[in-house]
Amino acid sequence: MALERKIVQVFRSTKQDEMYIYVTKEDGLGVVPEALMERFGRGTPAMVLLLDENKKLARTDAKTVLTSIRDQGFYLQLPPTKEESLLDLYKTPTKAVY
Repeated sequence: MALERKIVQVFRSTKQDEMYIYVTKEDGLGVVPEALMERFGRGTPAMVLLLDENKKLARTDAKTVLTSIRDQGFYLQLPPTKEESLLDLYKTPTKAVY
């Protein structure tokens, strides 16, 4: 069964970098549970787009977003996980041994 096309509004979290919530433009953030909104923050509008299952998205696929919106009213995109090698940049530097 093909998913229908929806006009989706994406909100950026005011409390955590790279966290987004996708909702239908008509529903807005009113469908998001209060507990999640407390963690997410106020929500800053990031973009509005016409979404169908063939649309290319940067860090998720449109079919997952549309299915989640259909089933629970919203889709939560969490920040990407940091790669272990990138975490090395933030560790205490070691002394060179000669």
